[in-house]
Amino acid sequence: MPSADIDRTAVAALRAERIDWQFKGLPSSTFGSTVGEVADRRLDLFADGFVGPLVVLDAAALEHNLATMAAWCEKHGVALAPHGKTTMAPQLFERQLDHGSWAITAANASQLRVYRAFGVSRVLLANQLVDPAALRWLADELAADPAFEFTCWVDSVAGVAAMTEALGSVTRPVDVLVELGATGGRTGARDPETAVAVAQAVAESPALRLVGVGGYEGALAHDASDQAKSTVDAYLDAVRDLVLRLNDEGRFDGVEQVVVTVGGSAYFDQVAAALTRPWPEGLPVLPVVRSGAYVTHDDGFYRGISPLNRTDGEQPFRSALRAWAQVTSKPQADLALLTLGKRDASFDEGLPEPQVVRSGGVERPLRGAAVTALNDQHAFLAIGEDTVEVGDWVGLGLSHPCTVFDKWRLLPVVDGTTVVDFVRTYF
Repeated sequence: MPSADIDRTAVAALRAERIDWQFKGLPSSTFGSTVGEVADRRLDLFADGFVGPLVVLDAAALEHNLATMAAWCEKHGVALAPHGKTTMAPQLFERQLDHGSWAITAANASQLRVYRAFGVSRVLLANQLVDPAALRWLADELAADPAFEFTCWVDSVAGVAAMTEALGSVTRPVDVLVELGATGGRTGARDPETAVAVAQAVAESPALRLVGVGGYEGALAHDASDQAKSTVDAYLDAVRDLVLRLNDEGRFDGVEQVVVTVGGSAYFDQVAAALTRPWPEGLPVLPVVRSGAYVTHDDGFYRGISPLNRTDGEQPFRSALRAWAQVTSKPQADLALLTLGKRDASFDEGLPEPQVVRSGGVERPLRGAAVTALNDQHAFLAIGEDTVEVGDWVGLGLSHPCTVFDKWRLLPVVDGTTVVDFVRTYF
């Protein structure tokens, strides 16, 4: 399972971008310098002019998570195509690929264009792509670069027809996976008969080639209860059954590698168990999980539901995200307002978690405090047994990294409070 590649020259060139007022939180003293020059200065978050709020990435936790997921996938016999929508950060894509990722997953055509701008050589697009302009652009990309491997989902006969019409006569057919969904889920054919009909439509299309089956279990369950896990297992059984049925019908004849992919960041252990059960002799299945949030993990939703946090004997991920915000007001003894809001941090899967406070250059745990609400630019901090004062800095854990990265174009990577690098995002 060779990993995909990326244009390392293009990634390295990100260090040459010049910093200015467009990048929030950075010291004014860095304006006009390149990202690489500033990274090499090893600035301190609290002594060298950074302004809050600020979200940073922990260097050691990032490396731990990358290595942990790579080792887990190798141990369990699955390929990894991490969902790049979490970070939209080519520097992190490069590190994921360096740790053996087979591909990078995208959600839409705009994300795909970012990937291709940085030369990502193998992409899964986990949606049915029906936009004519995007399909024409894709056809040109495939024709221009024989090394570019692309696969997307199909989940309806109408979708197959729309793709076929838009693509017209192509140099290379577009590889597709029939997506199986489930009642109450997201996209995907809602029953096996519909999925089989979609596969038949692909077989009749001169512009498409069927290479496997895809799906997503995360929309079907939202916790780690036995009922949730049972729902996921039943869905995975249905995915396997569809693969076997399509194989019996000869839909994979001549396909060198049948891609079967399911899996977000919550139930990838069950996905791996299901997709690595024995397949019929002669059916060359490549099982692929698409977890993306693992790269930073979090202090909320994924901390509570990640398989590696609830399975004995597994090395857990570590949260690599922290927000820093200053106490800007303390109108009551039991209430402080922080310079952090909805435009800075995630709030869709849980509010930020107050963890530490820095006062007079000294950091200490912050006990009993809780963020009770976020406005656009303020966080309401209910003060517990440890108090805070105006001007103090509060360090907060964040939940759901997918809605953190999109708020920051340039994120400092830190070792303690020392900035050792920056990560550029493209949303």
